[in-house]
Amino acid sequence: MTVKQILQIGAPELRTRAEEIDPTRITSHEVQGLIDDLVDTMHHANGAGLAANQIGVLERVVVMEVTRNPRYPYKPPIPLTVAINPVIKPLDDELVEINEGCLSVPLRGNVNRNVNIAVSYYDRNGRRHEEVKRGLTAGTWQHECDHLDGRLFVDRVVDPRSLATWEQFQLHHRDAFVERITAFVERVGS
Repeated sequence: MTVKQILQIGAPELRTRAEEIDPTRITSHEVQGLIDDLVDTMHHANGAGLAANQIGVLERVVVMEVTRNPRYPYKPPIPLTVAINPVIKPLDDELVEINEGCLSVPLRGNVNRNVNIAVSYYDRNGRRHEEVKRGLTAGTWQHECDHLDGRLFVDRVVDPRSLATWEQFQLHHRDAFVERITAFVERVGS
């Protein structure tokens, strides 16, 4: 198990666009090691996802997984997913306001995310995938892929008054958000 340091807001790598990986390199020891490091680091931090930028590697790789995550009990499950060179395309104009956090930012805040997206990517075995993601799962994909473009969720905050530390969110805002987002998840599914 290799747990890497997660860079914090202000680190230049978090504001730099990551480079695409040549698909012929996906099964290389180097790329497979990067994937393993991302998974180990995400699990250690109880994250729902992690982008390579967040551990200082400027390559287009993200990992995501949600299984009974104590930080996000309201999130629908996401099986362990490795996405290399992911591309996202909104399928319509429907948006949902999500209170997001980030392992690289010690704040939470409300952002608008597309509810329905198409994603294309390579998995860790070099297989190409084209899928549709909805709801909070679509939000997780958008958050992680933003990292690969050098964007943080704070760049998308709809109202700066929604910014809060994790502790203050828990004390003052979590219950109302969980109630609202649970109703949304029940309506749209994942």
